[in-house]
Amino acid sequence: MMAQKPLEDAGHGLRTPLEGVAAQPLQPGVQIEAPLHLISPTVQRDWVDYNGHMSESCYLLVFGDQSDAFFRLIGIDEAYRAGGYSLFTVQSMIFNLAEAHLGDPLQLSLQVIDADEKRLHIFHAMHNAETGVLLATGEQMLVHVDMAAGRSAPMPPDLFARVQAVRAAHADLARPAQAGRNIAIKRNHEGNEG
Repeated sequence: MMAQKPLEDAGHGLRTPLEGVAAQPLQPGVQIEAPLHLISPTVQRDWVDYNGHMSESCYLLVFGDQSDAFFRLIGIDEAYRAGGYSLFTVQSMIFNLAEAHLGDPLQLSLQVIDADEKRLHIFHAMHNAETGVLLATGEQMLVHVDMAAGRSAPMPPDLFARVQAVRAAHADLARPAQAGRNIAIKRNHEGNEG
């Protein structure tokens, strides 16, 4: 068993591309894109695995970076978290539909499927920006958390109003085919794979 190294400071190791960038929250009456297109990264060398394509964990990394961009759009940044509140992911589902390779330009979109005072249901889609091929989708359930209490808490009214504005702008979008699905081995009535 390896001994755990004590933390030398209260910081953290994983950094996101937008870390330290202040939120620029949506203003009332501003046109909201449906769906949102917040980031367009390129597949990095560190994201490519031994099979020669983007590693499964990196799809979640990129979707997480897009969530971070979305958080800044609704008003969540380091200053907000310093106040003791944040959004935590409680569930994720990723569908890997096609391979992404080193240097591929990615086009991401984000759709707010649903929200209430404590929860957000969002959906990411990742396309190859040159070919338009859908590479992957990611679905997340997020919960607004009071970090001092260690439990969910309602969003403050201004944050919730921005979330609802995005939700309303996305209300007419079709529900993605992968949304709300679960993992199961489908079998026919005889117990064989179907």
